[in-house]
Amino acid sequence: PELADSVHSFFASPEGRGLINRLRKAGVNMKQPRRKSAAGGAFDGLTVVVTGELESMTRTEAQDLIKSLGGKPTGSVSKKTNVVIVGDSPGSKYTKAKELGIETIDEAEFLRRAGKK
Repeated sequence: PELADSVHSFFASPEGRGLINRLRKAGVNMKQPRRKSAAGGAFDGLTVVVTGELESMTRTEAQDLIKSLGGKPTGSVSKKTNVVIVGDSPGSKYTKAKELGIETIDEAEFLRRAGKK
């Protein structure tokens, strides 16, 4: 949090804004390219929630993998959720998925569908 506050403060300061302006004038591209998702990927068109702790990757890495396979990762379970990936100590998202009758898969099945195992 301290580092994030420091970075934010710098770029919000006149010196930080000046640096950004000089970089733009020098031709530095400030836009991040959009990632292309794989059409026909394992999660193509599906809304996917990750709950609990995964052993092989962070939640951000799992969400990036879901996106790369055409899925839409979200942070909460709803009627629109198609799949919930369940790691260790899943909590209320798992319970809600079960109540709504949403497909739940473990990490091994997620990796299998993603072509990682």
